[in-house]
Amino acid sequence: MQLLEIECLGQTLRLEGSMAGWQQLFWGDKCVSQINANANSETFSHQFSLQREGSEQGELQVELKGSLQWQPFDLQFQLLVNDELLQENTLNEKDIEQRQVTQGEKQPIKFSFVGMAGLGLKLLKSAKVIKVLFAAGSLAAYSWLFSIEFAIALILCLVFHEYGHIKAMKYFGLKTKGIYLIPFVGGLALSDDKINTRWQDIVISIMGPFFGLILSIACLIGYWLTDIEILAGLAVFNALLNLFNMLPVLPLDGGHVLKSIAFSINSKVGLVACVLGAALGVYISYHFGLALLGFLLAIGSIEIFFEYKRRHLSDLLPLNRYAQIVSALWYVLTVGGLSAIIWFVGQTANDALSLPLKILAS
Repeated sequence: MQLLEIECLGQTLRLEGSMAGWQQLFWGDKCVSQINANANSETFSHQFSLQREGSEQGELQVELKGSLQWQPFDLQFQLLVNDELLQENTLNEKDIEQRQVTQGEKQPIKFSFVGMAGLGLKLLKSAKVIKVLFAAGSLAAYSWLFSIEFAIALILCLVFHEYGHIKAMKYFGLKTKGIYLIPFVGGLALSDDKINTRWQDIVISIMGPFFGLILSIACLIGYWLTDIEILAGLAVFNALLNLFNMLPVLPLDGGHVLKSIAFSINSKVGLVACVLGAALGVYISYHFGLALLGFLLAIGSIEIFFEYKRRHLSDLLPLNRYAQIVSALWYVLTVGGLSAIIWFVGQTANDALSLPLKILAS
């Protein structure tokens, strides 16, 4: 991932590296220094020479040195030219989080039917009318499958879920395009900006199901106070919808959470703890008769190993230890809360209200 980008002698000096310890230093587009993987070293020093045309100083000796700690992230650096200090600073996770992602150079546009189709799709995505058309299509599709009442309730659940994602994006200062309802697929919250850290990925991903959990709890409380069964139905089916999104399988929200935690683990101890936690979740699912949930959790948890092996290939800043624990607890509490609502409402004699529990127990 990109660790540092500063100006140096009329060019951009960019430092990239990974948790494995390797680093590459670029002056402009040219790689001028490289450090091989060494996870045990917290200090670094990059040195290279520059021959500037017309310079009275002749050859310039440039050195970028400092210390780097990944978890929690702390980068201290000094830039020296001919042993003269030009710049020094300290960067933390907040600096990386607020950094604008550098976009690559745009290629000249060449005419093609595929390109024109892609441009048309972008124009449609940016137009407000497409949101209305998608929403109307979703309402018609769900009304055809179920009923108009259920379709309206389902769309409200989807919007509330996606609003959780939008709220998280705005919290991090990301520009949002809004919510799109896609027939037979669900909803989609889009942003114009890219994320820089795994913590952003965690919060944005989990806030949708977490908002869904809040909605289900509110509907369940309303059912207890009024005995209106439609509120219980809304609570349990909304819980099922959000529980599905929390399955640890990409591209679902739970898959993003799992991937971010796994990519941030840098020790075998963390990997073992993650696997044991997943095994506990599978055991609890089968203990309460939620066979399908347990099976899907088991399949999704296999990704832990593969994601752990690829953890150094990410461009995003990994979670620190505290954030890993918070993310895991947040995930467990959200999944546990949604499952508890389905299990509790499923104990009633109403066949419709117990349907989500029967689905998970199948």
